[in-house]
Amino acid sequence: MSGPDEGRADARTGTTTPPLRIVLADDERMVRTALRAILCAEPDLEVVGEAADGAEAVPMIRELRPDIALMDVRMPEIDGIRATEQVLAGMAEPPRVIVVTTFENDAYVYEALRAGASGFLLKRAGAEDLVQAVRMVARSDSLLFPAAVRELAARYAGARAARESARALRKRLSDREADVLRLMTKGMTNAEIADRLTVGPATVKTHVAGVLAKLGVRDRTQAVIAAYESGFVRPG
Repeated sequence: MSGPDEGRADARTGTTTPPLRIVLADDERMVRTALRAILCAEPDLEVVGEAADGAEAVPMIRELRPDIALMDVRMPEIDGIRATEQVLAGMAEPPRVIVVTTFENDAYVYEALRAGASGFLLKRAGAEDLVQAVRMVARSDSLLFPAAVRELAARYAGARAARESARALRKRLSDREADVLRLMTKGMTNAEIADRLTVGPATVKTHVAGVLAKLGVRDRTQAVIAAYESGFVRPG
């Protein structure tokens, strides 16, 4: 079996892609041990650090500069929401954050996504789901668990005063970017959006980048939340 530091070979180029570097933050040692065992069994994933709470996680992430941080949403000292905010605010190129939670409909999860987390994962998720979630968030070409994100938005976005009106958000975007954002909220991948709009994947990637830049958000998860909170897209 390949070691975790060997990465994954690219069949097209013959080169080896470095493994995704991951930091785990959870106050339960057994949870961290289980996560490490699952992740390090994959040749393209490598756990480079573990933290027992958010206060320990933030400086560790800043020092180790991982690609992905798996962050328990509820931790002592500094919870996953505040830790996510601090990591994203204090690094020029912060990692993608996946918050780990017991309950998917928890208001804490929605707040973590609003704080900048790229997705969430249930603690009861199986090994295959965990590995797939890490890889999907690293690729950032689709929304992780789109149905659950839409449910969270339906439950919590409407309870907030919109940060801006749907009209104001729409004016920032071209017609094609608006179409792409609507399809992003449905959880479509770039390839699926390309098929729907009958354009090339590279064109979709350009439009997604334009949406993120014009909305001032880091990834498609925050773009989707902005779409719901502004009323540009309505739950249901």
